[in-house]
Amino acid sequence: MNGNVPPPGSQSFSGGCHCGAIRFRIWVKDFTVVDCNCSICQKKGFLHLILPPEQFELLQGEDALQTYTFNTGTAKHHFCKTCGIAPFYRPRSHPNHYDVNLRCIDSESFESLLQRFELQPFDGRQWEQNIDRIA
Repeated sequence: MNGNVPPPGSQSFSGGCHCGAIRFRIWVKDFTVVDCNCSICQKKGFLHLILPPEQFELLQGEDALQTYTFNTGTAKHHFCKTCGIAPFYRPRSHPNHYDVNLRCIDSESFESLLQRFELQPFDGRQWEQNIDRIA
């Protein structure tokens, strides 16, 4: 965790892209996942787990990352240049945090993993009017 101590009461998870070039470890305390209906999140199937930097560690693959930006350019949408999967990015709502795609967490069953989290719907189509609803 880049030399930091995991937060008390947190749980560790690992994940990455499809081809394995990008691997990360996270520590989760708040089991809330944001389900955004904006165009990019819907097309990517992204379920947002927003974490402060001390709860995210990139284990490998910094050289495998490509970045896509649009609109304000604040969000840094990272994806694997080999397989195209977007396991995490730097969100516009929390530019100093990491936003991990819950679908990229290692799990025997995504359905059983999802049951451990509370899904928070977010109207990202009306981002400007609703952004204050994301903690």
